[in-house]
Amino acid sequence: MSRRRGAVTVLAIAVTAPLVAGVAYAARDKPRASDPPSAEVATGTATVSRGTLTQSAQLSGTLQYTGSYAVDHLGEPGVLTAAPAAGTVIGRGGVLYRVSDIPVRLLLGAVPVYRDFGYGMTDGPDVRQLETNLVALGLDPHHRITVDRHFSAATAAAIRRWEASWGRPSYQRTGRLTQGQVVFLPSPLRVTAAQTRIGGAVAPGATVLTGTSPNRAVVAQVDTSQAGSLHAGDRVEVALPDSDPVPGRVATIGQVATAPAADSPDQQSGPDAATIPVTITLSLPHGFTLDQAPVTVDVTTGTHANVLLAPIAALLARPGGGYQVRLAGGGLVPVQPGKFDQNTGQVEIVSGLTEGQSVEVPAA
Repeated sequence: MSRRRGAVTVLAIAVTAPLVAGVAYAARDKPRASDPPSAEVATGTATVSRGTLTQSAQLSGTLQYTGSYAVDHLGEPGVLTAAPAAGTVIGRGGVLYRVSDIPVRLLLGAVPVYRDFGYGMTDGPDVRQLETNLVALGLDPHHRITVDRHFSAATAAAIRRWEASWGRPSYQRTGRLTQGQVVFLPSPLRVTAAQTRIGGAVAPGATVLTGTSPNRAVVAQVDTSQAGSLHAGDRVEVALPDSDPVPGRVATIGQVATAPAADSPDQQSGPDAATIPVTITLSLPHGFTLDQAPVTVDVTTGTHANVLLAPIAALLARPGGGYQVRLAGGGLVPVQPGKFDQNTGQVEIVSGLTEGQSVEVPAA
């Protein structure tokens, strides 16, 4: 697949180039007396066939890490004594940072920590989230936890097992977690920066780390006028720098449109200037490490089965408008084109030709 650049392109528009070529070789039948002799344009023939025409659009996007997270300190004030380097990935149960040598650990979930965990607390979604993590960490080997909104004795026992894994002696294992001991994030954290230097003071509410998820995806901007042709789940093909194309899938389509900045070279007038973000997931080749890499995405926007197909290059401009083709025998026939597929160079013929006819095309 060629690696084409530029904004979203409706491929049907690309028919202009072959039409120009067609007009050039058709013009040889109407020489003027004053014109000098010109070289003949070499031609070949192609057969009109019946098949499936696929329409596609091309998007320009950027391969990047998904998500944007800030880790705020919710414990007692102190001094930052340890923080991970940029690029480090912290998984479930891992230590995010240390304040006054007290570790703060990561658990996975969408509900942020808003209170201490302990026996006798009221039920809530944060309890269910905690219990899910304790089970996932293997801290309920006897399967006594019922993952629900209730903090039970089995939940406390699982926390004590977790405390034991930290190296705490038995008399220091409480079966409780304070608000400042854990942080919930929707995914593992890929650290992008520490917002406080080692040795700096950390107050409650201060942002200690920023980061992303460890997952990468393509984010492309699509004109709002063309967004309706895309759907979550659509299969795509992504052209990566210095790598073979890989399959992908449309994951999400944004709902908020953004207009380009007034000083942007892409600034246009009218509603079609606005774009929405489209996120595309993909499986990257082993060892592919580039971040913020420009990519090209080919998206299939429609298929038309059992239609007559002819080469786009066979289309010639008709005087007064419309199109025509030259049959292999030399006669000109008006045709009505339908959809275009620039990837294969074919056009749907709505009327004017029949299956099996031969038409002239410029020789390659």
